[in-house]
Amino acid sequence: MASTPQHAAVPAAGAWRRYLELTKPKVVALITFTSLVGTLLASPGLPPVAALVWGNLGIALAAACAATLNHVLDRRIDAQMTRTRGRPLPAGTLTETRALVFAALLGTSAMALLAFRVNLLTALLTFASLIGYAVIYTLWLKRATSQNIVIGGAAGAAPPVLGWTAVTGQVDANALLLFLIIFVWTPPHFWALAIARREDYARAGIPMLPVTHGVAYTRQQVLLYTLLLFVVTLLPYLTRLSGPLYLLAALGLNSVFVWYALVLRVTARAELPMRVFRFSVTYLMWLFAALLVDHYLPALRG
Repeated sequence: MASTPQHAAVPAAGAWRRYLELTKPKVVALITFTSLVGTLLASPGLPPVAALVWGNLGIALAAACAATLNHVLDRRIDAQMTRTRGRPLPAGTLTETRALVFAALLGTSAMALLAFRVNLLTALLTFASLIGYAVIYTLWLKRATSQNIVIGGAAGAAPPVLGWTAVTGQVDANALLLFLIIFVWTPPHFWALAIARREDYARAGIPMLPVTHGVAYTRQQVLLYTLLLFVVTLLPYLTRLSGPLYLLAALGLNSVFVWYALVLRVTARAELPMRVFRFSVTYLMWLFAALLVDHYLPALRG
């Protein structure tokens, strides 16, 4: 009996779930949240509706486009890794052509929204961020250097700047401070995952830090970057971007993160790297939520 391509047998509802999986929805949700915070912090009150709605929707669509392109470009690597071999492309439940068409629709919609409903600067910076992640990081840095996530982290740190420029039409020093927080957060966040998935990356020939320099060295780097992150996240208070409520939240969250990094440095418990990775996501979400609450607290009191 002639075989039927696996992707052809997927029902319509299942196919749309596969398309959604291409966008890495949890990652896009976190990206959109940080861009939303940038949008709201850029205005003393509520920002313009166009920036708030169309700006963040455009940024979310661009992030989904970048994630989809990442799936296409990494399809052969994903097929070699236990963590990713079940993704739609290596599993054969979607074709590369359909994924590329989907990415094109997402990217075109994002650029049109940002250019015509928000402002050209936000559109250009978003496009640069998309190319930075989907092409420069995925095609080059990821395969070329163990510092891939440090250099490539600039693309992932851009969303709050994009949200800010959607309101103001310019890049502000405070927006760059939000960028710096995510930029410094990215290495300890991702290296914790890389420790847990070291064998996968080694099998796929990807020079992640635990593969090239060993797990012990990577644990040390996680701790050093977490300590640096502690200092960087105090800057919004020191520059008066935020107030005491944010400071208390930052001190508490950083204390927990540093404790996790210290335990990771001195112990070899197998489950710990993934616990650190999961906490780092929660950490960033609550840190930016604290920035937001602190920003609107005077208005709530008034």
